[in-house]
Amino acid sequence: MFSIRKTLWEEDEALVVGLFHENKNQQQIYQMLNDKFDEKLDTYVKSNDISNHYKAVSKILTYGKVPAKRIYFLGLGKKKELTNLTLKKAFGKLFQQLQKDGLTQAAIAFDSFAIGQFQEGETAEVLAEAMEMATYRFSHYKTSNYRSEKVIDDLTLITEQEEDRLLYSLKVGEAFGKGANTARYLVHLPANLLTSSDMAEFALTLADEHGFETEILEKEDMQRLGMGALLAVNQGSKEPPKMIVLKYHGLNEWKDVVGLVGKGITYDTGGYSIKSMTGMPGIKGDMGGAAAVLGAMDTIGRLKPQKNVVAVIPSTDNMISGSAFKPDDVITSLSGKTIEVLNTDAEGRLALADGITYAKHHRAGKLIDVATLTGGMVTALGEWMTGAMTNNQDFYDQVTRAADKAGEPMWLLPYNEDYQAQVRSSSIADLNNSPTRKAHPIMGGAFVAEFAEETPWVHIDIAGTSVAESGHDLGPKGPTGIMARTLANYIISE
Repeated sequence: MFSIRKTLWEEDEALVVGLFHENKNQQQIYQMLNDKFDEKLDTYVKSNDISNHYKAVSKILTYGKVPAKRIYFLGLGKKKELTNLTLKKAFGKLFQQLQKDGLTQAAIAFDSFAIGQFQEGETAEVLAEAMEMATYRFSHYKTSNYRSEKVIDDLTLITEQEEDRLLYSLKVGEAFGKGANTARYLVHLPANLLTSSDMAEFALTLADEHGFETEILEKEDMQRLGMGALLAVNQGSKEPPKMIVLKYHGLNEWKDVVGLVGKGITYDTGGYSIKSMTGMPGIKGDMGGAAAVLGAMDTIGRLKPQKNVVAVIPSTDNMISGSAFKPDDVITSLSGKTIEVLNTDAEGRLALADGITYAKHHRAGKLIDVATLTGGMVTALGEWMTGAMTNNQDFYDQVTRAADKAGEPMWLLPYNEDYQAQVRSSSIADLNNSPTRKAHPIMGGAFVAEFAEETPWVHIDIAGTSVAESGHDLGPKGPTGIMARTLANYIISE
């Protein structure tokens, strides 16, 4: 897909040039093109037919003035105001326009995007990630008037920079983008086509592609081990549960293991604490945490960092039947802790309880769980910020650095003995799965923390950020693939 060349003058479908606010005459590539067009580009800039405003995409036909058929100018604004994230969004806007115009090949005048605060490799990484994410489309199930969109499958960077280094950076950016798109794809799938068994099969395919060690626990295995929390959620379903484990060995010894635990509830009716009619549509995405973990593992498998990672996904749906679990039930988790169930719609934390414990069985010394856990998180932070909790500030600081780099900001919620006391408030069991509606997002995280215990732990609630209500610079309306890049970035960078 990617290639590097030095010459500007070849027959490309499109040539892309970056344009800053700063004196355009000092931008060498622009000046070379302006000479070819007999200084007419200056006229276009003055009339705003070519814009250097941030994220503005301008297009001109060349009429044989240069070998490329058309030139796209991407406005970048002021150099000093450009950041990793704003550059990524600008590239996203560009690639969406190229896709809309039906192009399959383009050349980037890479040196026109050079700015002092970025290394060339960083710019290349951002470019490739943006291209993957911005042009993602889910192949829908419509049977009429369906046309698959053209995609850019041939992108050339025109530059004097070192080829091998840039190609590696492009590979890194592509891996992060593909991981996010893997997560998006899984969340897009309807629940009748993504059961726990289907998710396990997808994980096995991913493992085969990247060489992961795998373990899929069946219902009988869970019963033997005593995974009473996950089994309780599954009681009302005809679909068997799965405990999905992928292990990536990046070190010679199985030590310093990071556990990534993703909530894999493929559909959540709420059980006997049933959701409302308006609360049901879209709840197929209640496995967004599992999708993020699998997306991160896709990126990790592509880049092969020298780290050890165990991914654990407790998966089932939460259905209603004569055998479904009920409010007032008492269940025993894999850890041995007993749980009074007061809300069967607080099922995700039950699945995570056994997932967290099982990750520790695989010697995870640090834990990150990701889940579409609470509607209260949507109320608190909307779709613009992901909520988080932790029992270890240093660990959280490392994870949030990875989130900031990915452009997936998090906000740390409080967690202390006052919240611990609430989830320990049952008079007949060790824990209560839903003690109060007050501070509900914190209650969910505090419950999960009871199973992390002393292991450094970060809890990430993506209920508000897992789906975008409208299209944006890095993708269409729908699943965002949120946290796949953050998790992978943490593993690779820290």
